[in-house]
Amino acid sequence: MAIRGWWRPGAAVMAVLAAVCASGPERSQATGTASGPGPLPADRYSSTSQDYQRAQRASALLIRQCMAKRGHPDFPLDPRYPTDPIVAAAVSTDYGALDLAAARRWGYGWDPKKSWVSQPKGRRMTNAEYADDPACNAEADGQLMRGIDVQKDWIYAGQRAVEVDKAVKGDPRLRAAFEVWSRCMAEQGFTRYPDPLAAYTDNAWQRGSDGNTLRTRQERATAAADVICKRRHHTTEVWHAVRAQKQAADITQHRDRYAAALRALRTYRANIAAVLSRLG
Repeated sequence: MAIRGWWRPGAAVMAVLAAVCASGPERSQATGTASGPGPLPADRYSSTSQDYQRAQRASALLIRQCMAKRGHPDFPLDPRYPTDPIVAAAVSTDYGALDLAAARRWGYGWDPKKSWVSQPKGRRMTNAEYADDPACNAEADGQLMRGIDVQKDWIYAGQRAVEVDKAVKGDPRLRAAFEVWSRCMAEQGFTRYPDPLAAYTDNAWQRGSDGNTLRTRQERATAAADVICKRRHHTTEVWHAVRAQKQAADITQHRDRYAAALRALRTYRANIAAVLSRLG
């Protein structure tokens, strides 16, 4: 998944991001693209990148309102902190590299001229503003998460995603598909990784703080072979089918809890919409 930008959420909204992270990378709404082979049954229970962007905007509006009450009437919507934080971004798909042209050019990274991190457009906070910022963040979180049982309902789908992913990894169909993919990689003269994610996350690519790699010749050749082997042996299709089946079974088995999680997500979206309607 990608978590980008400089927004610093408070404790409650961190649970939002935790649920997203546990569920895996952000999913494309398009089907059959380089972002993945299509939607999955559990997607509807997870926050989307659009939710994140709308939450950023709503949170910023609430924080600005709170800061004005605390004596900071000109607090910017998109402030920089007194000192710049370290910003890390992890960008991937659920299935590792899928785009052959991109793999050949950028390996497991991306064009360094295209930053995934959007820097704040506002001025730096003053020290006095920075001192009041945590309390206003907490107040904003409380409004966005109003009416939601965070520990029981909000993070449920993310917690189940972890368990479902364990079942997916242990499925004999997927293990066989990974073995075929791994053998294909070795036959082309590359490391016999146990699975595509091991290739994607190999420390040899030396990712920096922004998540990008060095994009060496070896990395690019490995990434291209990775994609070719996936295509040749339909690795991604098998992987996706196993995930879909396991997710559907888990949703059926825990239908009431998933329904509560979906209500929590809808409440969250409604809270965001109300803030944007009132302050946006």
